[in-house]
Amino acid sequence: MPRRARRARRARRGAVLLFLSGLLAAPLTALPQAQAADALISLGKPTTASSLETGAFPASAAVDGDNGTRWASLEGVDPQWVRIDLGARHTLSRVRLAWEAAYARSYRIQTSDDGATWTDVFATSAGDGAVDDLTVSGAGRYFRMYGTARGTSYGYSLWEFEVYGSAVPGGDTTPPGAPTGLRATGTTASSVSLAWDAATDDVGVTGYDVYRNGTLVGSATSTAYTDTGLAASTAYGYTVKARDAAGNVSPVSGTLSVSTTGGSGGTVVDVATAAQLRSALAAAQPGQTIRLAAGEYRGAFVTQRPGTAAAPITLTGPANAVLVNDGPSGTAPSCPVPGGGWDSGYGLWLYGAPYWKLSGFTVKDSKKGVVLDASPHVTIDGLSVHHVEDEAVHFRRSSSDGVLRNSTLSDTGLVQPGYGEAVYIGSAGSNWGCHGNTGGVDRSDRVQILNNRIGPNVAAEHIDIKEGTSGGVIRGNTFDGRGISGQNSADSWVDAKGTDYLIENNTGTFAPPGTFANGYETHNPSTTPSFANGCGNVWRGNTSDLGGVGAYAIKITSTSKCTADPNIVYAGNTVTNAVSGLTNVPLTP
Repeated sequence: MPRRARRARRARRGAVLLFLSGLLAAPLTALPQAQAADALISLGKPTTASSLETGAFPASAAVDGDNGTRWASLEGVDPQWVRIDLGARHTLSRVRLAWEAAYARSYRIQTSDDGATWTDVFATSAGDGAVDDLTVSGAGRYFRMYGTARGTSYGYSLWEFEVYGSAVPGGDTTPPGAPTGLRATGTTASSVSLAWDAATDDVGVTGYDVYRNGTLVGSATSTAYTDTGLAASTAYGYTVKARDAAGNVSPVSGTLSVSTTGGSGGTVVDVATAAQLRSALAAAQPGQTIRLAAGEYRGAFVTQRPGTAAAPITLTGPANAVLVNDGPSGTAPSCPVPGGGWDSGYGLWLYGAPYWKLSGFTVKDSKKGVVLDASPHVTIDGLSVHHVEDEAVHFRRSSSDGVLRNSTLSDTGLVQPGYGEAVYIGSAGSNWGCHGNTGGVDRSDRVQILNNRIGPNVAAEHIDIKEGTSGGVIRGNTFDGRGISGQNSADSWVDAKGTDYLIENNTGTFAPPGTFANGYETHNPSTTPSFANGCGNVWRGNTSDLGGVGAYAIKITSTSKCTADPNIVYAGNTVTNAVSGLTNVPLTP
């Protein structure tokens, strides 16, 4: 019997035994068992939690019906809970918990009518993760999973928390009308204040849910809400839905488009031509926002102007604002440095320019896409980079603490397939003579690559983590391996030669054409100065489809070179269509 099925059966047996013991010892009310017609009643309902690991793992992700998103609590803290509000009293017949690798060893399923007093309808101290499919009986408006002991050193995390049952007869089933009159009542560099006209309902509206670009960002009991933590000079689309006491949800309101103002009190510089963009990049000041109009910008675009932590510089524009560099031209220096009449051919080059935010626009038809040299603390958000001769995005010369997120990278390596990585973190040891600006090493450390779509037609690795770098995060990305070339050892989605990276919750696929060996690989090149290259990396929750071609989802090249800091592959990783299997090393539970 498959492991998950055994877990589900054990959980059901545990639920029945607990329920029977409760009848003998305590006051749980026996309710009818599940009927085939009982519906999923938790989907999309308002959900709260005791804590979040980060904002990327909200409580709402546990009830969104998407097995690729999840709620995650703070790590290392007991107890923790996630709660669903159905809006009105419902009977409960079944609960299904789809755990991520961070599961509960001991937990309870509880119901409540007021959200304050809770009744246990299931409890276990022998949870083992995967999927728990529980037949339970109870009733209430609120339902929660209350975790009391973690099964790992991490926190609690659920892909899905599904509650099945039916509304108590006689309840309200009519949804409110859609809110109207959605409008902005104020904007700052990091916030948008909204208001709308009250929705109508046959009984009464109890709250409103506010969505930014289709994602739930908050709820309100009044007809006003302020959304915070936004990027400066950026356009957002808002909608609102109304809820009544029975949990009925209205149709969505009309969409309101609104833009934040310039950051940190700085000015906004609007540009519409290549010459204007070059001038703005050359004169940029901390706190300033450079805003691109739609259109094509041709030429060499480089800046050496630093922002600050308190006042970063922003370059933003819509997706149809496109940077193109037809270079290179002129005589290149021995090591890349701006100036001297040389055009690097890079689509956008930041050199000695920390604390920038790049958002929204497109870079294409260039030698390299976006290159960061000695430019730490740069955030790249929502860019599209495609059809470049070499790499799409390169963090180089100790461009540490950078973030690349929510971006789309494809069609790289058009001239040199073996050098066409989508993301390149650091430099090869052989290039430290040029790019080793931190003790002779390129320490592009702590770079985070988050929630990007990479491929198809990325000719080299989707992410090449170079030796000498450490402490980064590769999370939530989608890798499409079609078109990987196999040249210059380019035959995997991720090549990890750095140390202590967390590689988590990525989804990778491969299909012809292309050359493919393994999904993720480690290598241990020797360097001067010496590091334990290719060691201490952790894989959790990754999903891999090797297309019947790849050998292992995760191939650890050497264990003997990493005895002091071993690579760790958790059992929560999964693989399909593999020639050899999930990994070539023992799994960590």
